[in-house]
Amino acid sequence: MKTLTFYRPNTIQNIMNEFGNCLESLDSLLPPATRMFNHMPVVDVREIDGAYVLEMELPGYDEKDIDVHMDDSNLIIASKQEMDKQEEKKIDEKQGVFLIKERRLCSFSRTFRLPKNANPEAINASFKNGILCLEIKKRTEAQKKAITINAA
Repeated sequence: MKTLTFYRPNTIQNIMNEFGNCLESLDSLLPPATRMFNHMPVVDVREIDGAYVLEMELPGYDEKDIDVHMDDSNLIIASKQEMDKQEEKKIDEKQGVFLIKERRLCSFSRTFRLPKNANPEAINASFKNGILCLEIKKRTEAQKKAITINAA
């Protein structure tokens, strides 16, 4: 008799995440100059009292090259900056010929879904030393409140 197994269909998002993870793991085996996924900036997100802090590494970018905006409850950070071949040649002529060139500026887009207790109207952004820092305040009604207990 054949055994039955529990069928759990994957959503398309889970499948795409697994596919992306497989590609990224293969990508990590390639030398840095030939990697496909090295254009995705790394991010740290932490929760502090009353806010969320998102820090994104963007070396080589300038604050005018970065677009930060909200779309519904999604926070989108993007850049369209890319060097074309002519710009690279101009830089080469001014600074000499590259023997090794692993750094480059690429367009990117990262989307983050904000939690329900985040206040999209209270986001502070700063850019210093190649680090984009966003402080996303929590809604006041969503923050912890101490309740005093009265003795009867």
